Amino acid sequence: MKAPDFPQNEVSRVASLHDLNILDTAAEERFDRLTRLARKMFSVPIAVVSLVDTNRQWFKSCMGLDATGTGRDVSFCGHAILQDEILVIPNALADERFHDNPLVTGEPNIRFYAGCPLRLGNGEKVGTLCIIDREAREFGEDDKALLRDLAQMAELELTAVQQATTDELTKISNRRGFQTLSKYALDVCRRQRHGAWLMMIDLDRFKAINDTYGHAEGDFVLVTYAAIMARVFRDSDVIGRLGGDEFAVLLTNTEAGQLKAILDRLAQAVAEHNATAGRGYDILYSAGTTPIDHGRLGSVTELLTEADSRMYIEKKRRHAEQDADLPSGQIGASKCRPGGAQRIPGIPLPNDYQGIPPALSMPGLKAAPYGLQ
Repeated sequence: MKAPDFPQNEVSRVASLHDLNILDTAAEERFDRLTRLARKMFSVPIAVVSLVDTNRQWFKSCMGLDATGTGRDVSFCGHAILQDEILVIPNALADERFHDNPLVTGEPNIRFYAGCPLRLGNGEKVGTLCIIDREAREFGEDDKALLRDLAQMAELELTAVQQATTDELTKISNRRGFQTLSKYALDVCRRQRHGAWLMMIDLDRFKAINDTYGHAEGDFVLVTYAAIMARVFRDSDVIGRLGGDEFAVLLTNTEAGQLKAILDRLAQAVAEHNATAGRGYDILYSAGTTPIDHGRLGSVTELLTEADSRMYIEKKRRHAEQDADLPSGQIGASKCRPGGAQRIPGIPLPNDYQGIPPALSMPGLKAAPYGLQ
């Protein structure tokens, strides 16, 4: 076995890692979503965000392996940060650096490894996003491109540790985080020629809830709605709170005919909450969507503006319906009935639905109902 060497910039590299104040912190969904997605995309049992410290590698996120880290001397990732490109080990038993490594001869019985170095803004490589299989396999250029895309998203999340890109209240991306992550997700969709839609969501009658029940209750509504979004949408869909009572979703690998199922699923989840919450009001919302045309793809800001315009058309219509239906002084009765999607004008919704494939699908990855993890 060959232990990994130390890079020439080891002192500054470790200092940059420690400046993140991320080592030995709790698991975070923003990293876990990426490792779950990596497992699905590449059909591997193990995916890890590994940070290489002075004498150890520590796992910020680890899917498929019951461990929080290993010694640096036996780590594959310690080798990966020594190079700029992805380190691919098709068969560890045939590689003189790893054939007698205890991680190969014993659990987790590594055979295949691919790790993409993770760089901070100053260029220091602090770890990897890596995938592991217990069987030898090949890894082509298209696979490398996809792993590199996921690694860029992980790099953005590391940058987010230094920059405020997470909404403190709801724990999902804020406007800056949403725009940054959406840019990379759209790059992946364009490369794979997948359809994508941007959805803007605005909570209806939110001010009335704040005025009637207080701002703490308003915060509860925002946290609850964000949790519903996180449960309904897929790991590779980008969700965010843009500010106030405005939310956004980038739906990847989604075509026009699939929107009804998406809207129905969201409406169903909100309706189920309203039916059991007993808070004295219902959560209501309006949504507007815009398709992503890769031929004329504008900035995420421009796309948000377009979706926002469509959302306000829907919001005006829904307010008119609610005002006509509600007794004077009542805050809201839900229009989000099970199976009743909040329809967007101009978008054809089919009568049947056969299932939506997981975003960023790969050969051998089975399609699943939208939102099922």
